[in-house]
Amino acid sequence: MSSILTNTSAMTALQTLKSINSSLERTQGEISTGKSVATAKDNSAVWAISKVMESDVSGFNSVSDSLATGQAMVGVARTATESITDLLDSIKTKVVAAQDPSADTGKLQNETDQLIQQVNSILDAAQFNGVNLINNGTDQSVLGSLNRSNGDVTAATITVAAQNLDTAPAAAATATLADGGGTQTFTVGTTADDAASVVALAGGDAAIDLDAIAEGETVRVTIGDQNFSYTVTADDAAAGNDANDIALTNIRSQINAAGITGLTADYDPASPGVLSFNNAGTGAADTAITVRVSAAGTGGLSGLGDGVSTRLDVTSATALADIESMISTSIDAAAAFGSIESRLETQSNFVSNLTDALKSGIGALVDADMEAASARLQALQVQQQLGTQALSIANQSPQNLLSLFR
Repeated sequence: MSSILTNTSAMTALQTLKSINSSLERTQGEISTGKSVATAKDNSAVWAISKVMESDVSGFNSVSDSLATGQAMVGVARTATESITDLLDSIKTKVVAAQDPSADTGKLQNETDQLIQQVNSILDAAQFNGVNLINNGTDQSVLGSLNRSNGDVTAATITVAAQNLDTAPAAAATATLADGGGTQTFTVGTTADDAASVVALAGGDAAIDLDAIAEGETVRVTIGDQNFSYTVTADDAAAGNDANDIALTNIRSQINAAGITGLTADYDPASPGVLSFNNAGTGAADTAITVRVSAAGTGGLSGLGDGVSTRLDVTSATALADIESMISTSIDAAAAFGSIESRLETQSNFVSNLTDALKSGIGALVDADMEAASARLQALQVQQQLGTQALSIANQSPQNLLSLFR
């Protein structure tokens, strides 16, 4: 039945054309934006996932910046420490030369003082953005990653440990332990002030008497040309532990393991803080013993001095052992910086690769397939033309009814 009030064919053709136009509009939007999911309306679930991932990418870009800054900071400290190591090597040659009885020790000392002043110049200048990791600096945290677990996001940091190479001299007490026994004791008082003194002891063996050494403080004992040291850690100083016992037990073991002819060290916890020496062994000789206590934060170059009023004496009995210990400390510091710098570089590469992977994942979710969109566009344009013609034909159907009334 034909009707002039209801044109079913036109209605069908119109709905088809609307559908074609809608698909064409969506395809043109994909081509113009390059995305198949440009808004939440296109696909809310996929859009939400992509936005979370885009947020993570932005966060990782900030992480990359932080890692780059951290690498630069550590690089400055490493370079400075390597330069200090080279200078210490030069100082060692002066100290060795000064051991020659015919050496001009005055000139050697002047050259050494200049090298020491250069070490101090490097220590003062080795800072990046106000952070100095080698001159009484503190540990630094570098943002290394963002961790997402069960929807919660946390920041992960990498700790860069400071390697203090401060040259401020620690207080020292020195005495000679005579063959056959000693008449001196080393009494170290308020270690926070680097106080050390030698007091007379009537008879008996020599002994070191430490008064409450604390976390971060270092005890150094020099016997002849050998150095022994121990730095109290946080675990050592924890409640229930006797830091003096731990420090002196370690130093006692080091001294006895060194096999110094005729000399032995002993520690009895019943006499807290007292490290005793016996120099009565066969073949023993008069032995110089020096004790230094460095307060927390005092660097491994303690005793090098500023090269003017207080400085390493190239003619001292312990100069060679001291400078050898400093070189070892500087090398260890440079190695530590090199290790953390390598870790930061590795983490930076990982974050860069992870960011690229996230970007690829976002693209797979929301980017339009341009080849498919191009083919679909052409097909829809043809369909649009056909739909327009079909609607035109359907709209002409009522005209045909007029012929029935002529």
